[in-house]
Amino acid sequence: MGMKQSVLTRYRVMAYVTGVLLVLLTIGMIAKYGLDMDVSGPVRVIAIAHGWLFVVYLVFAFDMASKAKWSFGRLVWTLVAGTIPLAAFFVERKATRDLEPLVAAEAADPARA
Repeated sequence: MGMKQSVLTRYRVMAYVTGVLLVLLTIGMIAKYGLDMDVSGPVRVIAIAHGWLFVVYLVFAFDMASKAKWSFGRLVWTLVAGTIPLAAFFVERKATRDLEPLVAAEAADPARA
């Protein structure tokens, strides 16, 4: 099975969602522990959402990386990027730049799949 646009798109969506939630969680932790603000409720909701959606991100990232035949190191970096604030955005951009030509090639020649 080749690289379909849907595989890349669902990874990209989850990379952004995971990245945004992780940034919000980081801000919440800074507010809670660094600024001694009472933001426990929102932080808990964001943490739970990030945790569950990170699992979806892992599935989609693994699927994309395996279809792209990436090395083990690149696969691991892609998976770990969802745990490092802002990293998911940079990894997503690089993945998109690298994989869009594959997606376009498959769209032009479905026999390559």
